[in-house]
Amino acid sequence: MAQIHKIEVQTQTRSSPDRVFDIYKNKSYLMPKISPDKLQSIEVIEGDGISVGSVRLWTYVMGIPVIAKDRIDAVDEEKKSITFELIGGEVTKYFKSFKATLEATAKSDKNIVKWSLEYEKASEDVPTPHSHLEFLVNALRDVDAYLLKA
Repeated sequence: MAQIHKIEVQTQTRSSPDRVFDIYKNKSYLMPKISPDKLQSIEVIEGDGISVGSVRLWTYVMGIPVIAKDRIDAVDEEKKSITFELIGGEVTKYFKSFKATLEATAKSDKNIVKWSLEYEKASEDVPTPHSHLEFLVNALRDVDAYLLKA
């Protein structure tokens, strides 16, 4: 029986939810410039790279260069959320399914970004993907710093 797990983390940003969401939804092509030590390239393979169904190939660094193919599964402009499903690459060797969702909100004069990972391990030996969540938060910090300079 499939067992879907979920982990999430919230972090505060100084940049507005609108600006953070805009980078991840409309300007992901800037990510290698914003976070060059983490993201080497992003290539749109199908679609326009910003709408549901678009497929992109990411080359990023988690100790070593890693390749991932993702598909944009959902975009909610009102909630400022976007969900990506990994459909190819290294991660799919260890997980039967793997989705990442970013949601940017403002709560009590604070800008909050929540990253959620929903996944099904390929086997019980596969560790919980805390390192992936940490990677996403660290890249978000780079995005926040970039937006504050812009």
